[in-house]
Amino acid sequence: MQAQSGWLKGLNPTVAIISMAVVVIFVLFGAFMTDTASLVFDSVKDAILYAMKWYYIAIVAGLLFFVIWLLFSPFGSIRLGEDDERPEFGYFAWFSMLFGAGMGIGLVFWSIAEPIYHFQSNPFITEGGTPRAAQVAMRLTFFHWGLHPWAIYVVVALSLAYFSYRRKLPLTIRSALYPIIGERIYGPIGHAADVLAVFGTIFGVATSLGLGVQQMNTGLNHLFGVPISLSMQMGLIAVISIIATASVVSGVGKGVRILSELNLWLSIAILAFFLIFGPTRYLLNGFLQYTGDYLWNVIPLSLWTATNQDSDWQNWWTAFYWGWWIAWAPFVGMFIARISRGRTIREFILGVLLVPAVLAFIWLEVFGGTALHIELFGPGGISEAVSEDVTIALYTTFEKMDVGFMGTVGAFVATLLIATYFITSSDSGTLVINTILSVGDAEPPVAHRVFWGLGEGVVAAVLLAAGGLTALQTASITAALPFSVIIILMMIGLVRALREEHAVGWTRPYGATEEAAPAE
Repeated sequence: MQAQSGWLKGLNPTVAIISMAVVVIFVLFGAFMTDTASLVFDSVKDAILYAMKWYYIAIVAGLLFFVIWLLFSPFGSIRLGEDDERPEFGYFAWFSMLFGAGMGIGLVFWSIAEPIYHFQSNPFITEGGTPRAAQVAMRLTFFHWGLHPWAIYVVVALSLAYFSYRRKLPLTIRSALYPIIGERIYGPIGHAADVLAVFGTIFGVATSLGLGVQQMNTGLNHLFGVPISLSMQMGLIAVISIIATASVVSGVGKGVRILSELNLWLSIAILAFFLIFGPTRYLLNGFLQYTGDYLWNVIPLSLWTATNQDSDWQNWWTAFYWGWWIAWAPFVGMFIARISRGRTIREFILGVLLVPAVLAFIWLEVFGGTALHIELFGPGGISEAVSEDVTIALYTTFEKMDVGFMGTVGAFVATLLIATYFITSSDSGTLVINTILSVGDAEPPVAHRVFWGLGEGVVAAVLLAAGGLTALQTASITAALPFSVIIILMMIGLVRALREEHAVGWTRPYGATEEAAPAE
């Protein structure tokens, strides 16, 4: 399946050429027909959300219920690899890379802005700006960043890891379809699955890069007076993309792992800042209260579709998030599979579903809780800042904490954290795209890592130029729709394979022409 010579050497030529063509056409359309592209993006987003919102809600809820069932199933002791194999990475490095790839820039961008938005207005309150509104705001924010996105990642990552490390198939999307279509994974259907994964990864990562660079620009303006402009954001994308490309060229065990661990240490530092200089008692109380409130309401929220409400709120929030997470699923799922060899299924689910979700709750409570405390009991002003410019929410919070020079230090560390998350999202996405295109090769060709590393930055830049946040949201929603079908098939295939292994008591590698059962 891999080309043996030429500029596509080491890649699947069919998947590589189609993927490149899709990206090039999109970039040219956005770059030379910007106004038309903006109108098209907006129309596509509205049409998908109007007709398919129920579908996004249903599939993500179903994935969470499936993962919880799998956690307590008899398959939990199966190891993702040989029976005596042990993990390549320790827990700290594993969790660092999980959290950095799965949330990253988006969590920094929305950690204050989203609770404040919901604090002002949401479908579950009659009056904004009250203690009741604060509790509902955190409930909704926890809901969007909690168990549901990680359930999506679990299904994709677990399928890839199982079929690659346990059933000896290539580490690529098509392999998870083997129990359903067999050897046809090496034909047009398999090519289509991999192209959809590349498409989703490119536009899912580009969405996060676009959000991140907007907030970075605001941070640099706040700290150093750097002007806020599209040209400045393009320059930031270029610089960060070059650094990210250098990181991915060095490989997972070096640049990607080191930057992920740096992310986690910077995250710990900024959390400590808020806990020390912020409303500590309020934050600790709030974490327990809001976590309990989330757990009590998580099932009704999972199935809520605003049937009797004439509002676009859910389209702008829940449906967008679910589309964003699904678009990210091939990227994050492939990356998680790449770093999770040797773990049991139960250990994998506990680690990927629960640990990052708890870390996200802590992060959201510390950041969002500080902003809500300022609104309820302090000088306020954050709601007005968010309404004017969502990217300023984080920096306005540092100002309103009124801790002098330490506030400037905190803002600087936060901006540095955005940059490192930017880099790790980009380099992880680049590695995943090249792994798919090279039919599962863990060390894909360097030249193509460079091409796709820089290409992600170009796509993010075009999205920004073609419509800003609306274009970014449209990219995620659109990329998610076709790949969601692949996720459903992956779930079905995984259950079939696990039941087969559990029934016969041993593992049959797929694709082998003849395989004898182990001697008794």
